Amino acid sequence: MKRAITLGAIGLFLAFFLMYGCNKRNAFVDLNETVKSQWQQIESQYQRRSDLIPNIVATVKGQANFEKGTLEAVISARAKATQVTIDPTNINEGNMEQFKKVQGELSSSLSRLLAVSENYPDLKTNQAFGDLRVELEGCENRIAVERMTYNNVVKDFNAAIKKIPASLFAWGYKDAVYFKSDAGAEKAPKVEL
Repeated sequence: MKRAITLGAIGLFLAFFLMYGCNKRNAFVDLNETVKSQWQQIESQYQRRSDLIPNIVATVKGQANFEKGTLEAVISARAKATQVTIDPTNINEGNMEQFKKVQGELSSSLSRLLAVSENYPDLKTNQAFGDLRVELEGCENRIAVERMTYNNVVKDFNAAIKKIPASLFAWGYKDAVYFKSDAGAEKAPKVEL
C-alpha cells in the first residue's frame, strides 16, 4: 500500500511538472512572437515615415524655394533607409547596427530640414511647411514609442527565459536584442541658428 501511494505521489508530481513545463514552453512561444510582432511595428512606423515624407516634401517643394541640398539629402537618406530591413527571426547586433545607421542618416537629414525652417521665417507661415513639421514630429514620436514598446517586450521575454524554474524549459531560446541608442546620443545636439 505504501508503495502504491509513493508511486502515485511520484506520478502526480511528474504529471504536474510536465504540465508546468508545457505551460512555460507555450508562454515562451507567445513572448517570442510578441517580440517579433513588436519589431514589425517599429518597421511599420519607419515605413510610414518613408511613405509619408516624399509626398509632403513634394508639396512643400512646390510651394517653397529653399535649400535644394537639404531636400535632396532627405530624399536620398529616405531611399537608403527603405533598402535596409531586418528579418525579425534573425535580429542580431550587426543587422541592428546597419538598420540604425541608415535610419540615423534619415533622422539627421530631417533635423537639417527642420533647421532650415528656423533660418527662413517666411517658411513657418507656409501651411504646407507647417504640416510637414507636424507630420515629421509625429513620425518621430511614433517611432520612439514603438522602440520603447519593443524594448519592454524584449525585457519581458529575456527575463522569462532566465527565471527559475521556468528556465529549465527554455532550451532553444536565446536573448532577444534590445534596440540601443547610437553612441553619443546621450549628449544634447548643439543647434546653431
